[in-house]
Amino acid sequence: MSTPGGGELSATLRRIERSAGALATSSVARMDETLPWFRALPADQRSWVMLVAQAGARSLVQWLREGGGTADSTQEVSDEVFAAAPQALARSITLQQTVALIKVTIDVVEEQVSHLAAEGEEQQLREAVLRFSREIAFSAARVYARAAESRGAWDARLQALLVDALLRGDSPDVLASRAAALGWADAPPVAVAVGRSPGGEVSAVLHVVYRQARRIGVEVIGGVHGDRLVIVLGGAPDPLTATAKLLSAFGDGPVVVGPAVPSLDEATESARAALSGFRAAPAWPSAPRPVPAADLLPERALAGDAEARRRLRHDVYATLVRAGGELLATLDAFLAAGGTLESAARALFVHPNTVRYRLRRIAEVTGFSPLSPRDAFALQVALTVGRLDPVAPLASPVPTQTMTPATRKSAQTEDDPRRSL
Repeated sequence: MSTPGGGELSATLRRIERSAGALATSSVARMDETLPWFRALPADQRSWVMLVAQAGARSLVQWLREGGGTADSTQEVSDEVFAAAPQALARSITLQQTVALIKVTIDVVEEQVSHLAAEGEEQQLREAVLRFSREIAFSAARVYARAAESRGAWDARLQALLVDALLRGDSPDVLASRAAALGWADAPPVAVAVGRSPGGEVSAVLHVVYRQARRIGVEVIGGVHGDRLVIVLGGAPDPLTATAKLLSAFGDGPVVVGPAVPSLDEATESARAALSGFRAAPAWPSAPRPVPAADLLPERALAGDAEARRRLRHDVYATLVRAGGELLATLDAFLAAGGTLESAARALFVHPNTVRYRLRRIAEVTGFSPLSPRDAFALQVALTVGRLDPVAPLASPVPTQTMTPATRKSAQTEDDPRRSL
């Protein structure tokens, strides 16, 4: 029906050129009438849509002139149709909404075919408009795909910067500004998980993380730092359980979860603990996966983590000293006896029931049970750290070797509600 240059449709093309402005105006009026969401758009965005509609009418003319109207043509519509509007419009109007706008515009053009087409060219113009609508839809899809890729790359960069800021311990203001740019809702609690990256493209690694996070309904921000995959979780009632559902996103090896904190502003504390635990985790080969950073306190302390040493010193050793009741001496004797209760009782000159009671008290005040091999190890490290790094002079327990017979008798019944048998 045409040759390059418009040939058989030259008269029709001239009519379309003269009517381009009226077509755009009619299209926007129809959008306002039939699309409720379009009426709610700000005035500047509506004006951008008008510009795109005018560019579309001009593009139709150009497309027909270049032979796009023929049935066997492979001519594509230029993506410059959408260049009339800023990229921000692609973030305000979804692809589905854009398709609706295109449909309204094409409907208006089809209704005007009898006025736009020269005599005898109506059917040719209708067919050309149908092919043009297909091409303009493909062009819109390309524009949105590029916008999504650009946005995805920018988001990935922002997330990497946010994770890096967490690991460096940057100020809360820096964290808040970057999180806001990512649309982070900061749903409490927030926790950081660290494990080995499975390798490969960073985008592919993070895609797996985000897909699984959506499935379990938690917020995540992820980043790959060297061979480590760092994930910030938000809105998970139990971060450890949530991390267990994301394990397939990590590579082999330990996965450590930092303590839960109320908001992203305080997540640096969780990140530090998780990183420290990840570095120390190889010292506990049988650790569960994932493992809380708090469960790795003894390994972290041995690896030089000052915060782990402080917690063991204050929360365990100092607590035992303050509790009194010969708890520290009993723990020393029990550990020295290799966890044998009767041997510890003989060393302390007390009944085994007294030792049992004191061991229960130790578990109550410290959270670590001497009867558990793992907890006994943590208690042993806490005693060592507490004696190496005393905060202040602490009362030392009376050595059992210097006890008088009267003291030994008193110790036998001390703190034991059932007395010695």
